Amino acid sequence: MPGHEAVRIYGDGEGWYIDGAAVFLFEEKPCRLEYFIECDTDWNTTFTTVDGFVGDDIVAIEIEVDGDVWYLNGEEVAAVEGCIDVDLNFSPVTNLLPIKRSGLGIGDKATVRAAWLRFPSFELEPLEQTYTRKSESVYNYQSSTGFEKDLTVDKFSVVHEYPDCWSREA
Repeated sequence: MPGHEAVRIYGDGEGWYIDGAAVFLFEEKPCRLEYFIECDTDWNTTFTTVDGFVGDDIVAIEIEVDGDVWYLNGEEVAAVEGCIDVDLNFSPVTNLLPIKRSGLGIGDKATVRAAWLRFPSFELEPLEQTYTRKSESVYNYQSSTGFEKDLTVDKFSVVHEYPDCWSREA
């Protein structure tokens, strides 16, 4: 999907915040999705919003996490109970969450179960993911869908290169 994304990641001692926007084309439709992800100090997702549009369709998503229970626009989603991370299907920024939290050494791997916000349906469903640290800046990512890529990250663990999908310009 051709497009651009801008994101700001910051903390305040009480938690971490990911504030961004993606603008791109999908099936010849213009898309603008603004997102805000709130995490606790251990990078566990506590709240997420996604607002914008996909063509003529308005997107207004609110995800709340209360302990192990996840809510999508006020409705409990039992399928993702116990997940720790939100995964935005339209952005690589959420790969940061399990990478930061896991603190993997080179050669180590971790498997997590994320609450995956699918694009373009915006349904919330579980997605098992495995991260294997291959070097100082490269992680192999595998999901239960069969998808696999080597992700290159910067010093803060933000994805710098997602081969054939996404590349950071600045």
